[in-house]
Amino acid sequence: MNSLRWRAGLATMTVVAVFAAATAVALDQAFRDATRTAWAERLRAQVFLLMGATEVAPDGQPRLPDVLPEVRLEGTDSGLFARILDGRGETLWRSPSALGYELPAPAPGSGLRTVTMGGSDYFSSSIRVDWQLDHQAVPLTFQIVEDRSAFAAELTRFRRTLWTYLGIAAAGLVVLQGLALRWGLRPLRGVERELYAVERGSQQAIHGRYPRELERLTMGLNTLLHHERAQQRRYRDALGDLAHSLKTPLAIMRGALGSGGEDQTAREQLERMDRIIGYQLQRATTSGRTALVAPVALKPVLERLIRSLAKVYAEKAIRPDMEIDGGAAFRGNEDDLMEVLGNLLDNAFKWGRETIQVRVTGGDPLISLVLEDDGPGIPESDIPTILSRGGRLDEAVPGQGIGLAVVRDVVDAYGGTLTLERSESLGGLRVTLQLPGFA
Repeated sequence: MNSLRWRAGLATMTVVAVFAAATAVALDQAFRDATRTAWAERLRAQVFLLMGATEVAPDGQPRLPDVLPEVRLEGTDSGLFARILDGRGETLWRSPSALGYELPAPAPGSGLRTVTMGGSDYFSSSIRVDWQLDHQAVPLTFQIVEDRSAFAAELTRFRRTLWTYLGIAAAGLVVLQGLALRWGLRPLRGVERELYAVERGSQQAIHGRYPRELERLTMGLNTLLHHERAQQRRYRDALGDLAHSLKTPLAIMRGALGSGGEDQTAREQLERMDRIIGYQLQRATTSGRTALVAPVALKPVLERLIRSLAKVYAEKAIRPDMEIDGGAAFRGNEDDLMEVLGNLLDNAFKWGRETIQVRVTGGDPLISLVLEDDGPGIPESDIPTILSRGGRLDEAVPGQGIGLAVVRDVVDAYGGTLTLERSESLGGLRVTLQLPGFA
């Protein structure tokens, strides 16, 4: 979940889901309360209709007309029942629809309550009155009981409709939030694309116009890119000047020495100093991994080096066998790549007898190069010494030590790997090189 888009999307969906659930609960409770109140008013109205249709005889017995005010009170299994009770709770009259049912006792007060009868839920509403006759008041209780299944069915229909529309609204809101999020993150995607272009070397800086919140970021990145390029340029120029300043006095000293044997020791030390200076300057000028370079295609570089070395070692008639991925590109400085490949190929041409093989496969983050020759190779016991860090230059194997030391340092600077082993197919040296690459 290491993505702003996924984090913001998940947060949006969570908020919408919580909001929809809270809204559903609130609306469901409000509808339930409103519907229950409506049923209470309706049953209370039924009680008043029953009271209006009732006549009380002098002996206190209620009399109702043959045609009741509510037709459902006359049919069986209608789900609506009525009865009239005296002051002691004895039933004085019950509706035809209540025959065979044991109605629950009315509750004190005149509110709506839920009762259970025969395993089913019912609503019950009752009103107690003192019916005034000429010389006495007759206490009567009028009770209406109605099946609650219609109320439950109404709630179920409402909940189904509620969740359907809330689901549609939530999905629409998530889509709208996603579009808004996509629009809001567009500047960040623009910065990402430009940084990728800078990394690939197709542009030198971030040029787009971005919101105020990103202006300081893009300005800071452009300043950093400019300063790093300028620093690299000054560094390499200074090292080039240093190399020129050192090599000129050495050349003068070498020319001033005679060819006699007494000058041989001084001449050897001058040659050694020259090699050390060249080696250390090469190490110092290695760029290493950086995002400020254009990708370098390996195929043309390899072909150019092989053509040049074939002319240098024309008398050996080396046959190069190449299989190079045309899309393989190096993520680094072209001079460093030339230094690495030049040293490796020079060793292969120098020590190979007839054939060298070059295999290159591209990839991101690493490209792989395998170089094999049919020469004598390097003794396995000497390989760790040649590739070890801090190995003295004069302890390297003749003809390969300095070049491989330079290659090792450049590869290390780029975070790559260099492996030397015996070639199974050609019998000489097999070099496996991995460096940062572009897909």
